[in-house]
Amino acid sequence: MKKAIGYRHQYTSMDTNPIKQQLYDFCQTYAKDRVTRLQTQMATLQESLFSETKSSAGDKHETGRAIMQLERERLGQQLAVAEALTQALTKVNINPLKGPIGLGSLVRTNKANYFLAISAGECHAEGGLVYCISPNTPIGGFLLGKSVGDVFVFNDKEITVLEVR
Repeated sequence: MKKAIGYRHQYTSMDTNPIKQQLYDFCQTYAKDRVTRLQTQMATLQESLFSETKSSAGDKHETGRAIMQLERERLGQQLAVAEALTQALTKVNINPLKGPIGLGSLVRTNKANYFLAISAGECHAEGGLVYCISPNTPIGGFLLGKSVGDVFVFNDKEITVLEVR
């Protein structure tokens, strides 16, 4: 059953197997789509670089090539980050976890639900909204190591861990 908590839906209980698999698949799709999009942009830029012919305005041509080269470097950096997301997902364990919150945990708090994996944004999973976050995010850092019943303050709000799967 869903229950409104100020801004979105909140889980009242978590059946981890299908939900955690759905969240993991969401993160995987997010990472793969990002890699594919960047590879496509890189290929298009590469094609433009190689197909551009020298015009009569020599300086303008060289400036254009330099800008494209900088764009290629920027895309290369973004692609490396996107590939690192895919790699990070290989370390996520979606099996039920015992003990404190860690990578692969599905966490229900009094404010929101979180899946600690990669920063992939909001996922409307069965039963409600879950934020897929990296342990390196500010809220992810606060959640790591916490257990059910732990309370902490984040952005001037008191947050209580209600359930960990």
